[in-house]
Amino acid sequence: MEEVTYNVPDISCQHCKQSIEDEVSQVQGVASVEVDVEAKTVTVTGELDEQAIVSAIDEAGYEVAA
Repeated sequence: MEEVTYNVPDISCQHCKQSIEDEVSQVQGVASVEVDVEAKTVTVTGELDEQAIVSAIDEAGYEVAA
């Protein structure tokens, strides 16, 4: 099981947090997802397909920083 943290600069509120968690938790292999609004990060744990996670964050309306 691996853990990856993504920087998502546009996270600003609890709605952002919920939207991202809802989308990313649906990705196959994701065991957990935690959004830190203050740090503007998304930490995902599981058997991860990074492209699918980035796509899910994008689907929620947010962009992962390069």
